[in-house]
Amino acid sequence: MAAPDAAASAGVLFLLALLAVAGADTDAGDVAALGNLYSSWNSPAQLTGWSAAGGDPCGAAWTGVTCSGTAVTSIKLSGMELNGTLGYELSSLQALKTMDLSNNFLHDAIPYQLPPNLTYLNLAKNNLSGNLPYSISTIVSLEYLNLSHNSFIQEIGELFGSLNSLSELDISFNNLTGNLPMSMGSLSKVSSLYMQNNQLYGTVDVLSNLSLATLNIANNNFSGMIPQGLSSIPNLIVGGNSFVNMPASPPPTRTPPPKNPRDQPNHPQGPISDPTVPETPIDQDDKKLQTGPLVGIAVGSIAVASCVLFTLVFCLHKTRKRNDDGSSEPKDIVSSLAVNIESASNRETPIPNNSHENAVVATSDLQPNGKMTPERVYGTNGSASAVKKAKAPVTVTSYTVAALQVATNSFCQDTLLGEGSLGRVYKADFPNGKVLAVKKIDSASLSLYEEENFLEVVSNISRLRHPNIVPLTGYCTEHGQRLLVYEYIGNGTLHDILHFSDGMSKKLTWNTRVRIALGAARALEYLHEVCMPPVVHRSFKSSNILLDEEYSPQLSDCGLAALSPNPEREVSAEVVGSFGYSAPEFAMSGTYTTKSDVYSFGVVMLELLTGRKPLDSSRERSEQSLVRWATPQLHDIDLLAKMVDPAMDGLYPAKSLSRFADIIAICVQSEPEFRPPMSEVVQQLVRLMQRASIIRRQSDDLGYSYRVPEGSTGGDVF
Repeated sequence: MAAPDAAASAGVLFLLALLAVAGADTDAGDVAALGNLYSSWNSPAQLTGWSAAGGDPCGAAWTGVTCSGTAVTSIKLSGMELNGTLGYELSSLQALKTMDLSNNFLHDAIPYQLPPNLTYLNLAKNNLSGNLPYSISTIVSLEYLNLSHNSFIQEIGELFGSLNSLSELDISFNNLTGNLPMSMGSLSKVSSLYMQNNQLYGTVDVLSNLSLATLNIANNNFSGMIPQGLSSIPNLIVGGNSFVNMPASPPPTRTPPPKNPRDQPNHPQGPISDPTVPETPIDQDDKKLQTGPLVGIAVGSIAVASCVLFTLVFCLHKTRKRNDDGSSEPKDIVSSLAVNIESASNRETPIPNNSHENAVVATSDLQPNGKMTPERVYGTNGSASAVKKAKAPVTVTSYTVAALQVATNSFCQDTLLGEGSLGRVYKADFPNGKVLAVKKIDSASLSLYEEENFLEVVSNISRLRHPNIVPLTGYCTEHGQRLLVYEYIGNGTLHDILHFSDGMSKKLTWNTRVRIALGAARALEYLHEVCMPPVVHRSFKSSNILLDEEYSPQLSDCGLAALSPNPEREVSAEVVGSFGYSAPEFAMSGTYTTKSDVYSFGVVMLELLTGRKPLDSSRERSEQSLVRWATPQLHDIDLLAKMVDPAMDGLYPAKSLSRFADIIAICVQSEPEFRPPMSEVVQQLVRLMQRASIIRRQSDDLGYSYRVPEGSTGGDVF
């Protein structure tokens, strides 16, 4: 019996070993997401077991990682001195419930896609910036959110309408501005709310119906009335605001008249009681004796205050008279003083949403007349170039004209990369080996207002952070120049690859074209639905989609709509080339909205599908406009097949092609209200790719038909 028992034991141990190995195989999506984080943190040595090249986080017990089966459910790395960004693959962590990365040195913006099933998110005490991402609103299971002690800016946004499980929210110690969002009133389960030390303004009425135990809104710019509903909150802190009914500071401590004369404190101006007086109730005469000195003090204080005020007014009058010597306009000093005091103390007037300029004007009302002069930036030549300082800090590098001239060989023709409506783009090779792209803006394309607010535009563009948007790295305003410096994307534009390079266009397989469309859609989704306020691109076209070495798209010219070409300038050939992307409402009325960008995106998808230009005068008249020619054929599978770019050699799946065409059709509708938001377009493209992944893992009998030329052995599967 011993031998069979030993064999059985060995078999059990073997099975357990196999199960352990199998159970430790972490989900591929989780592994990729953690590897991306590790790379984004510059591969810190303190994270034992972590690797950017795959691995098994659950089986190898990576530092701070907890799993359930093969899925990562918790990441706790507080105080680990991590330095870097949050990457761009957090949304792949589908099972993650807890993420604590507080008390580190993480910087840049929070990715707009976050783990969708979080219940606990703590990013406090980092160097994160930008605005609060819209994707927070989709994490409906979230119970705890702490983003305090960072550098978040702009308005909070309508993020809380679906967060019915949130019990604690902390966004304190940031630079958030604007009114409180109406959706904050939907936080039915929140008990603790911390918003102190921001720059929020307006009223707090939206909080009046919340069941809060703790509310801290101190040190903001709130105004109006404190709602009656907030008075029942046990821990209520509202100091440092401008409420009309702000709780008064406690008056100076004054000892009440004692019931026992022996307990009465000594007052030099009051009667001294005989210590032998028996303890008797104080009669009416005693009260008169006690209140008499108090009345005297009050009258004396009023007299002294009147003298001080009279002296102050007299001195102000003399000073003003000396300063205004030669001015014949009479001045009411007393009323002016009263108005200024009232203006300084009554700061209840709400500042309208999205009106930063109004905020500046409201503040400047307290400044003396005649002292408001526009701020100017002086170049090295000593002359003033009318560039107002940005309201928000400019976080990118300021280059000198000399440095950019050296890097571009004095902007010679050999370094020219392209030309747009605002000017030309040059390749810049710096002595340290870094290669960048410099957009030299033609001053004739800017109005005076646009020139003065150039730094404000630079500041706004510098805060755009997305994997599919070309990042701004610097600028230059010396000697009246307006230059923007971007990262260099070396594989050219989608327009050039599609229309001017037969060899390159053949590399754009069906899979690659779908990925390009998805990446560009995500960039527009970020601009339209994540940025607050939304950013309209206004110039979305294939020549503004740059491709890197792996054909990943990056959208350029984001945020430059604020520097739109001067309408008095002669229209260039480049601008004329943009007309094929323009939505009908823009052509008819000049109106341009986010839905106009959606139309332009549909035109680019048509380019990817057909390989044709949006406007092509070399074709027959009926085919010169791509949208007019293609739209009637999008729902006919036979006609659709004939439209496909010949460069793909027929290598595409018919069902995927049909779904792609359906997305195009809804984007290029003539009525803007019927076009979908970009988030919906992204979802449809994602579903298209997910179906392809399922097809790879299953048999080929699911109805997919491929148009494959003779002699070919396969094709794309999207």
